[in-house]
Amino acid sequence: MPKLSTLSMAELSYHFGVRVCVYPSTEQKRLIKRNSDASRFIYNEMVAMNRELYTLRQVKCPISLVLQRITTLQERLKRPSTGISNIHGWLNHPDFDADMKANAIKNYRTAWKLFKQVHQFGVPQFHKRNARQSYQTSNHYQSSKGQPTMTNGSVRLLDRHHLTIGKIGRLRFAGMPKWLFTRTDNIRIGTTTVSMDATGSYFVSFQLASTQPFVSPSPKTGAQIGIDLNLDNFLTDSNGNTIANPRYYRQMIGKLAKAQRKLSRRARRAKQERRQLNQAKNYQKQRLAVAQIHQRVANQRKSFLHQLSTTLVKNHDLVVTEELRSKNLLKNHALAMSISDVGWRQFLTMLAYKAALHNKQFVTVDPKNTTQTCHVCGFVMGTANTHKLTLVQREWDCPQCGQHHIRDWNAAQNILAKGLAAIG
Repeated sequence: MPKLSTLSMAELSYHFGVRVCVYPSTEQKRLIKRNSDASRFIYNEMVAMNRELYTLRQVKCPISLVLQRITTLQERLKRPSTGISNIHGWLNHPDFDADMKANAIKNYRTAWKLFKQVHQFGVPQFHKRNARQSYQTSNHYQSSKGQPTMTNGSVRLLDRHHLTIGKIGRLRFAGMPKWLFTRTDNIRIGTTTVSMDATGSYFVSFQLASTQPFVSPSPKTGAQIGIDLNLDNFLTDSNGNTIANPRYYRQMIGKLAKAQRKLSRRARRAKQERRQLNQAKNYQKQRLAVAQIHQRVANQRKSFLHQLSTTLVKNHDLVVTEELRSKNLLKNHALAMSISDVGWRQFLTMLAYKAALHNKQFVTVDPKNTTQTCHVCGFVMGTANTHKLTLVQREWDCPQCGQHHIRDWNAAQNILAKGLAAIG
Protein backbone atom coordinates (compact mmCIF):
# COMPACT_ATOMS: atom_id res chain seq x y z
CA MET A 1 0.00 0.00 0.00
CA PRO A 2 1.48 3.40 -0.98
CA LYS A 3 2.43 5.80 1.81
CA LEU A 4 0.73 9.13 2.40
CA SER A 5 4.00 10.97 1.86
CA THR A 6 4.37 9.68 -1.72
CA LEU A 7 0.89 10.74 -2.90
CA SER A 8 -0.88 14.07 -3.34
CA MET A 9 -4.33 14.71 -1.86
CA ALA A 10 -6.00 14.08 -5.22
CA GLU A 11 -4.18 10.76 -5.65
CA LEU A 12 -5.36 9.35 -2.31
CA SER A 13 -8.24 6.90 -2.68
CA TYR A 14 -10.61 8.08 0.06
CA HIS A 15 -11.76 11.57 0.96
CA PHE A 16 -13.84 12.91 3.83
CA GLY A 17 -14.96 16.31 5.12
CA VAL A 18 -15.30 17.42 8.73
CA ARG A 19 -16.51 20.74 10.13
CA VAL A 20 -15.89 21.61 13.78
CA CYS A 21 -17.04 24.55 15.86
CA VAL A 22 -14.17 26.69 17.17
CA TYR A 23 -13.98 29.37 19.85
CA PRO A 24 -11.47 32.06 18.87
CA SER A 25 -10.27 34.91 21.08
CA THR A 26 -10.95 38.56 20.26
CA GLU A 27 -7.56 38.90 18.54
CA GLN A 28 -8.15 35.68 16.57
CA LYS A 29 -11.56 36.96 15.44
CA ARG A 30 -9.84 40.11 14.16
CA LEU A 31 -7.34 38.01 12.18
CA ILE A 32 -10.11 35.87 10.71
CA LYS A 33 -12.01 38.96 9.58
CA ARG A 34 -8.91 40.55 8.03
CA ASN A 35 -8.05 37.39 6.10
CA SER A 36 -11.67 36.95 4.99
CA ASP A 37 -11.84 40.54 3.74
CA ALA A 38 -8.49 40.19 1.96
CA SER A 39 -9.60 36.94 0.30
CA ARG A 40 -12.76 38.62 -1.00
CA PHE A 41 -10.74 41.64 -2.16
CA ILE A 42 -8.30 39.49 -4.17
CA TYR A 43 -11.15 37.56 -5.78
CA ASN A 44 -12.91 40.79 -6.71
CA GLU A 45 -9.68 42.25 -8.12
CA MET A 46 -9.43 39.22 -10.41
CA VAL A 47 -13.02 39.76 -11.54
CA ALA A 48 -12.39 43.48 -12.14
CA MET A 49 -9.23 42.88 -14.19
CA ASN A 50 -10.91 40.29 -16.36
CA ARG A 51 -13.92 42.53 -16.99
CA GLU A 52 -11.69 45.46 -17.92
CA LEU A 53 -9.67 43.22 -20.23
CA TYR A 54 -12.86 42.04 -21.94
CA THR A 55 -14.06 45.64 -22.40
CA LEU A 56 -10.75 46.82 -23.86
CA ARG A 57 -10.72 43.97 -26.34
CA GLN A 58 -14.02 45.25 -27.76
CA VAL A 59 -12.36 48.47 -28.95
CA LYS A 60 -12.49 48.32 -32.75
CA CYS A 61 -9.75 50.92 -33.34
CA PRO A 62 -7.08 49.96 -30.81
CA ILE A 63 -4.62 52.68 -29.91
CA SER A 64 -1.26 52.27 -28.26
CA LEU A 65 -2.59 53.19 -24.81
CA VAL A 66 -5.29 50.51 -25.03
CA LEU A 67 -2.85 47.90 -26.30
CA GLN A 68 -0.43 48.71 -23.51
CA ARG A 69 -3.19 48.37 -20.89
CA ILE A 70 -4.26 45.01 -22.37
CA THR A 71 -0.67 43.76 -22.15
CA THR A 72 -0.38 44.95 -18.54
CA LEU A 73 -3.63 43.21 -17.51
CA GLN A 74 -2.62 39.99 -19.24
CA GLU A 75 0.67 39.96 -17.33
CA ARG A 76 -1.08 40.58 -14.02
CA LEU A 77 -3.58 37.80 -14.67
CA LYS A 78 -0.73 35.40 -15.40
CA ARG A 79 0.91 36.16 -12.03
CA PRO A 80 -1.90 37.73 -9.97
CA SER A 81 -0.34 36.98 -6.58
CA THR A 82 2.60 39.33 -7.12
CA GLY A 83 0.70 41.65 -9.46
CA ILE A 84 -2.07 42.46 -6.96
CA SER A 85 0.29 42.63 -3.96
CA ASN A 86 2.65 45.03 -5.73
CA ILE A 87 -0.20 47.48 -6.39
CA HIS A 88 -1.91 47.01 -3.01
CA GLY A 89 0.97 46.94 -0.57
CA TRP A 90 -1.26 46.43 2.45
CA LEU A 91 -1.70 42.80 1.33
CA ASN A 92 1.92 42.18 2.39
CA HIS A 93 1.05 42.80 6.05
CA PRO A 94 2.15 39.92 8.35
CA ASP A 95 -1.46 39.40 9.49
CA PHE A 96 -2.30 37.82 6.13
CA ASP A 97 -1.91 34.12 5.38
CA ALA A 98 0.04 33.57 2.14
CA ASP A 99 -2.03 30.46 1.41
CA MET A 100 -5.20 32.56 1.71
CA LYS A 101 -4.05 34.63 -1.28
CA ALA A 102 -3.21 31.54 -3.34
CA ASN A 103 -6.55 29.89 -2.56
CA ALA A 104 -8.53 33.03 -3.47
CA ILE A 105 -6.85 33.03 -6.89
CA LYS A 106 -7.39 29.28 -7.23
CA ASN A 107 -11.10 29.63 -6.42
CA TYR A 108 -11.47 32.31 -9.09
CA ARG A 109 -9.86 30.10 -11.73
CA THR A 110 -11.97 27.15 -10.61
CA ALA A 111 -15.11 29.28 -11.07
CA TRP A 112 -14.11 29.94 -14.68
CA LYS A 113 -13.35 26.27 -15.22
CA LEU A 114 -16.79 25.25 -13.94
CA PHE A 115 -18.45 27.89 -16.11
CA LYS A 116 -16.72 26.52 -19.21
CA GLN A 117 -17.75 22.98 -18.31
CA VAL A 118 -21.43 23.40 -17.42
CA HIS A 119 -22.47 27.01 -18.27
CA GLN A 120 -24.95 26.99 -15.40
CA PHE A 121 -24.14 29.82 -12.99
CA GLY A 122 -22.56 32.35 -15.36
CA VAL A 123 -19.14 33.94 -15.24
CA PRO A 124 -17.51 34.76 -11.87
CA GLN A 125 -19.19 37.72 -10.17
CA PHE A 126 -18.08 40.15 -7.47
CA HIS A 127 -18.38 38.78 -3.94
CA LYS A 128 -20.45 41.19 -1.87
CA ARG A 129 -19.69 41.99 1.75
CA ASN A 130 -22.19 40.40 4.13
CA ALA A 131 -22.49 39.07 7.67
CA ARG A 132 -20.54 35.92 6.84
CA GLN A 133 -16.77 35.53 6.76
CA SER A 134 -14.69 32.82 5.10
CA TYR A 135 -11.22 32.12 3.76
CA GLN A 136 -9.18 29.05 2.85
CA THR A 137 -5.68 28.04 3.80
CA SER A 138 -3.53 25.06 2.85
CA ASN A 139 -1.74 22.52 4.99
CA HIS A 140 1.99 22.00 4.60
CA TYR A 141 4.11 19.08 5.76
CA GLN A 142 7.86 18.96 6.35
CA SER A 143 9.68 15.87 5.10
CA SER A 144 11.82 15.95 8.24
CA LYS A 145 8.74 15.16 10.35
CA GLY A 146 8.12 11.88 8.52
CA GLN A 147 4.77 10.48 7.41
CA PRO A 148 2.06 13.20 7.00
CA THR A 149 -0.64 12.84 9.64
CA MET A 150 -3.33 14.94 11.29
CA THR A 151 -0.86 15.94 14.03
CA ASN A 152 2.32 17.13 12.29
CA GLY A 153 1.33 19.64 9.57
CA SER A 154 1.01 23.42 9.59
CA VAL A 155 -2.70 22.75 10.29
CA ARG A 156 -2.82 20.05 12.93
CA LEU A 157 -4.64 18.64 15.93
CA LEU A 158 -2.93 19.25 19.26
CA ASP A 159 -5.30 17.12 21.33
CA ARG A 160 -8.97 16.21 21.39
CA HIS A 161 -10.07 19.79 21.94
CA HIS A 162 -7.34 21.99 20.44
CA LEU A 163 -5.91 22.59 16.97
CA THR A 164 -3.53 25.07 15.41
CA ILE A 165 -3.74 27.01 12.14
CA GLY A 166 -1.10 29.27 10.59
CA LYS A 167 -1.43 32.99 11.51
CA ILE A 168 -4.35 32.26 13.86
CA GLY A 169 -2.57 29.91 16.23
CA ARG A 170 -4.11 27.65 18.85
CA LEU A 171 -7.91 27.23 18.79
CA ARG A 172 -10.27 25.31 21.03
CA PHE A 173 -12.76 23.20 19.08
CA ALA A 174 -15.67 20.79 19.57
CA GLY A 175 -17.67 18.44 17.39
CA MET A 176 -15.12 16.16 15.73
CA PRO A 177 -16.16 12.46 15.52
CA LYS A 178 -14.39 10.40 18.16
CA TRP A 179 -13.41 7.64 15.73
CA LEU A 180 -11.16 10.05 13.82
CA PHE A 181 -8.82 10.35 16.81
CA THR A 182 -8.05 6.63 16.56
CA ARG A 183 -6.88 7.05 12.96
CA THR A 184 -4.84 10.26 13.00
CA ASP A 185 -1.70 8.41 11.85
CA ASN A 186 -3.09 7.45 8.41
CA ILE A 187 -5.14 10.57 7.59
CA ARG A 188 -3.84 13.73 5.93
CA ILE A 189 -5.36 17.20 6.26
CA GLY A 190 -5.61 19.20 3.02
CA THR A 191 -7.37 22.49 2.32
CA THR A 192 -8.81 24.05 5.47
CA THR A 193 -11.62 26.62 5.51
CA VAL A 194 -12.08 29.05 8.39
CA SER A 195 -15.54 30.63 8.47
CA MET A 196 -18.08 32.55 10.50
CA ASP A 197 -21.81 32.21 9.82
CA ALA A 198 -24.52 34.87 10.09
CA THR A 199 -25.12 34.05 13.77
CA GLY A 200 -21.51 34.80 14.73
CA SER A 201 -20.45 31.16 15.24
CA TYR A 202 -16.99 30.18 13.98
CA PHE A 203 -16.10 26.94 12.21
CA VAL A 204 -13.09 25.16 10.72
CA SER A 205 -13.71 22.74 7.86
CA PHE A 206 -11.10 20.09 7.05
CA GLN A 207 -10.58 18.27 3.78
CA LEU A 208 -9.28 14.83 4.80
CA ALA A 209 -7.78 12.07 2.67
CA SER A 210 -6.45 8.59 3.32
CA THR A 211 -5.43 5.36 1.64
CA GLN A 212 -7.98 3.49 3.78
CA PRO A 213 -11.79 3.84 3.89
CA PHE A 214 -13.13 6.32 6.45
CA VAL A 215 -16.29 4.30 7.09
CA SER A 216 -16.59 0.54 7.38
CA PRO A 217 -19.03 -0.67 4.69
CA SER A 218 -22.42 -1.70 6.07
CA PRO A 219 -23.35 -5.38 5.67
CA LYS A 220 -25.32 -6.32 2.56
CA THR A 221 -29.05 -6.74 3.15
CA GLY A 222 -30.23 -7.69 -0.34
CA ALA A 223 -33.00 -5.08 -0.05
CA GLN A 224 -33.92 -2.67 -2.84
CA ILE A 225 -36.09 0.40 -2.58
CA GLY A 226 -37.62 3.02 -4.86
CA ILE A 227 -38.45 6.46 -3.46
CA ASP A 228 -41.03 8.97 -4.66
CA LEU A 229 -40.47 12.46 -3.25
CA ASN A 230 -43.56 14.60 -2.86
CA LEU A 231 -44.95 17.51 -0.88
CA ASP A 232 -47.92 15.74 0.72
CA ASN A 233 -45.57 13.34 2.53
CA PHE A 234 -41.81 13.81 2.43
CA LEU A 235 -41.44 10.49 0.66
CA THR A 236 -43.26 7.27 -0.17
CA ASP A 237 -41.21 4.13 -0.82
CA SER A 238 -41.90 1.12 -3.03
CA ASN A 239 -42.93 -0.91 0.04
CA GLY A 240 -45.82 1.46 0.74
CA ASN A 241 -44.19 3.21 3.72
CA THR A 242 -44.52 6.97 4.03
CA ILE A 243 -42.42 9.54 5.89
CA ALA A 244 -44.29 12.64 7.03
CA ASN A 245 -43.15 16.05 5.82
CA PRO A 246 -41.91 17.94 8.93
CA ARG A 247 -42.33 21.42 7.33
CA TYR A 248 -39.83 23.10 9.67
CA TYR A 249 -39.90 26.44 7.87
CA ARG A 250 -43.69 26.69 7.92
CA GLN A 251 -43.66 26.01 11.66
CA MET A 252 -41.45 29.05 12.21
CA ILE A 253 -42.82 31.36 9.51
CA GLY A 254 -45.02 33.35 11.90
CA LYS A 255 -42.19 33.98 14.37
CA LEU A 256 -39.80 34.76 11.50
CA ALA A 257 -42.19 37.26 9.89
CA LYS A 258 -42.58 39.11 13.19
CA ALA A 259 -38.79 39.24 13.67
CA GLN A 260 -38.23 40.46 10.11
CA ARG A 261 -40.80 43.24 10.47
CA LYS A 262 -38.97 44.39 13.57
CA LEU A 263 -35.67 44.25 11.66
CA SER A 264 -37.16 46.36 8.85
CA ARG A 265 -38.35 49.02 11.30
CA ARG A 266 -34.92 49.24 12.90
CA ALA A 267 -33.24 49.53 9.50
CA ARG A 268 -35.60 52.36 8.55
CA ARG A 269 -34.96 54.12 11.86
CA ALA A 270 -31.18 53.85 11.41
CA LYS A 271 -31.37 55.32 7.90
CA GLN A 272 -33.56 58.19 9.11
CA GLU A 273 -30.91 58.99 11.72
CA ARG A 274 -28.19 58.70 9.06
CA ARG A 275 -26.40 55.85 10.84
CA GLN A 276 -24.60 53.03 9.05
CA LEU A 277 -26.34 49.69 9.60
CA ASN A 278 -23.10 48.04 10.72
CA GLN A 279 -22.86 50.69 13.47
CA ALA A 280 -26.52 50.49 14.55
CA LYS A 281 -26.52 48.25 17.64
CA ASN A 282 -30.29 47.70 17.73
CA TYR A 283 -30.33 46.73 14.07
CA GLN A 284 -27.42 44.31 14.49
CA LYS A 285 -29.05 42.75 17.54
CA GLN A 286 -32.26 42.09 15.59
CA ARG A 287 -30.33 40.89 12.52
CA LEU A 288 -28.71 38.28 14.76
CA ALA A 289 -32.15 37.21 16.07
CA VAL A 290 -33.43 36.71 12.50
CA ALA A 291 -30.29 34.79 11.54
CA GLN A 292 -30.71 32.49 14.55
CA ILE A 293 -34.25 31.60 13.48
CA HIS A 294 -33.05 30.75 9.97
CA GLN A 295 -30.18 28.74 11.45
CA ARG A 296 -32.51 26.79 13.70
CA VAL A 297 -34.72 25.82 10.75
CA ALA A 298 -31.69 24.80 8.69
CA ASN A 299 -30.27 22.70 11.53
CA GLN A 300 -33.59 20.93 12.13
CA ARG A 301 -33.95 20.14 8.43
CA LYS A 302 -30.35 18.95 8.12
CA SER A 303 -30.67 16.69 11.18
CA PHE A 304 -33.86 15.12 9.78
CA LEU A 305 -32.30 14.55 6.35
CA HIS A 306 -29.11 13.06 7.83
CA GLN A 307 -30.99 10.56 9.98
CA LEU A 308 -33.34 9.51 7.18
CA SER A 309 -30.64 9.18 4.49
CA THR A 310 -28.37 7.17 6.79
CA THR A 311 -31.19 4.76 7.65
CA LEU A 312 -32.11 4.24 3.99
CA VAL A 313 -28.52 3.61 2.88
CA LYS A 314 -27.65 1.23 5.71
CA ASN A 315 -30.82 -0.87 5.31
CA HIS A 316 -30.82 -1.19 1.50
CA ASP A 317 -28.27 -2.30 -1.08
CA LEU A 318 -29.97 -0.29 -3.85
CA VAL A 319 -31.72 3.07 -3.43
CA VAL A 320 -33.47 4.55 -6.48
CA THR A 321 -34.95 8.06 -6.57
CA GLU A 322 -36.24 10.41 -9.21
CA GLU A 323 -33.82 13.00 -10.59
CA LEU A 324 -35.24 16.36 -9.54
CA ARG A 325 -34.18 19.73 -10.92
CA SER A 326 -34.96 21.95 -7.93
CA LYS A 327 -34.01 25.10 -9.86
CA ASN A 328 -36.72 24.38 -12.43
CA LEU A 329 -39.29 23.34 -9.84
CA LEU A 330 -38.82 26.61 -7.95
CA LYS A 331 -40.18 28.49 -10.97
CA ASN A 332 -43.64 27.36 -9.83
CA HIS A 333 -44.34 30.23 -7.41
CA ALA A 334 -47.32 28.44 -5.89
CA LEU A 335 -45.10 25.59 -4.65
CA ALA A 336 -41.71 27.33 -4.34
CA MET A 337 -41.88 27.75 -0.56
CA SER A 338 -42.91 24.15 0.03
CA ILE A 339 -40.22 22.84 -2.34
CA SER A 340 -37.52 24.89 -0.61
CA ASP A 341 -38.73 23.72 2.79
CA VAL A 342 -38.36 19.98 2.10
CA GLY A 343 -34.72 20.16 0.92
CA TRP A 344 -34.91 17.56 -1.85
CA ARG A 345 -31.56 18.46 -3.46
CA GLN A 346 -29.75 18.27 -0.13
CA PHE A 347 -31.38 14.90 0.55
CA LEU A 348 -30.30 13.46 -2.81
CA THR A 349 -26.75 14.72 -2.25
CA MET A 350 -26.63 12.98 1.14
CA LEU A 351 -27.89 9.72 -0.34
CA ALA A 352 -25.23 9.87 -3.07
CA TYR A 353 -22.18 10.35 -0.86
CA LYS A 354 -23.40 8.04 1.92
CA ALA A 355 -24.06 5.25 -0.59
CA ALA A 356 -20.47 5.62 -1.81
CA LEU A 357 -19.14 5.57 1.78
CA HIS A 358 -21.08 2.42 2.70
CA ASN A 359 -20.41 0.64 -0.60
CA LYS A 360 -24.09 0.71 -1.57
CA GLN A 361 -25.69 1.65 -4.89
CA PHE A 362 -27.61 4.86 -5.47
CA VAL A 363 -29.37 5.55 -8.79
CA THR A 364 -31.48 8.45 -10.02
CA VAL A 365 -33.95 8.02 -12.90
CA ASP A 366 -36.02 10.26 -15.13
CA PRO A 367 -39.36 10.88 -13.33
CA LYS A 368 -41.30 11.22 -16.59
CA ASN A 369 -44.69 9.40 -16.38
CA THR A 370 -43.79 7.61 -13.13
CA THR A 371 -47.05 8.84 -11.58
CA GLN A 372 -49.11 8.29 -14.75
CA THR A 373 -48.03 4.69 -15.45
CA CYS A 374 -49.64 1.56 -14.00
CA HIS A 375 -46.81 -0.54 -12.53
CA VAL A 376 -48.80 -3.74 -13.18
CA CYS A 377 -49.64 -3.52 -16.89
CA GLY A 378 -47.67 -0.45 -17.99
CA PHE A 379 -50.68 1.57 -19.19
CA VAL A 380 -49.98 5.33 -19.31
CA MET A 381 -52.73 7.74 -18.35
CA GLY A 382 -53.28 10.38 -21.03
CA THR A 383 -53.23 7.84 -23.84
CA ALA A 384 -56.10 5.86 -25.44
CA ASN A 385 -58.63 8.67 -24.86
CA THR A 386 -57.88 8.96 -21.13
CA HIS A 387 -57.02 12.09 -19.16
CA LYS A 388 -53.79 12.60 -17.24
CA LEU A 389 -54.01 12.47 -13.47
CA THR A 390 -54.09 15.84 -11.73
CA LEU A 391 -52.36 16.64 -8.44
CA VAL A 392 -55.70 16.37 -6.65
CA GLN A 393 -56.16 12.72 -7.63
CA ARG A 394 -54.25 10.75 -4.99
CA GLU A 395 -55.82 7.36 -5.86
CA TRP A 396 -56.91 5.94 -9.21
CA ASP A 397 -57.92 2.76 -11.00
CA CYS A 398 -56.11 1.59 -14.12
CA PRO A 399 -58.59 1.64 -17.04
CA GLN A 400 -56.80 -1.31 -18.70
CA CYS A 401 -56.26 -3.85 -15.91
CA GLY A 402 -58.49 -2.38 -13.20
CA GLN A 403 -55.71 -2.28 -10.58
CA HIS A 404 -56.37 0.23 -7.80
CA HIS A 405 -53.38 2.52 -7.16
CA ILE A 406 -52.29 4.86 -4.43
CA ARG A 407 -50.61 7.52 -6.54
CA ASP A 408 -47.29 7.92 -4.66
CA TRP A 409 -46.85 4.21 -3.91
CA ASN A 410 -47.39 3.37 -7.57
CA ALA A 411 -44.84 6.05 -8.56
CA ALA A 412 -42.26 4.62 -6.15
CA GLN A 413 -42.69 1.14 -7.64
CA ASN A 414 -42.22 2.56 -11.16
CA ILE A 415 -39.08 4.40 -10.00
CA LEU A 416 -37.61 1.18 -8.61
CA ALA A 417 -38.40 -0.64 -11.86
CA LYS A 418 -36.66 2.10 -13.86
CA GLY A 419 -33.64 1.91 -11.59
CA LEU A 420 -33.35 -1.86 -11.95
CA ALA A 421 -33.61 -1.52 -15.74
CA ALA A 422 -30.91 1.19 -15.74
CA ILE A 423 -28.34 -0.95 -13.90
CA GLY A 424 -29.16 -3.95 -16.10
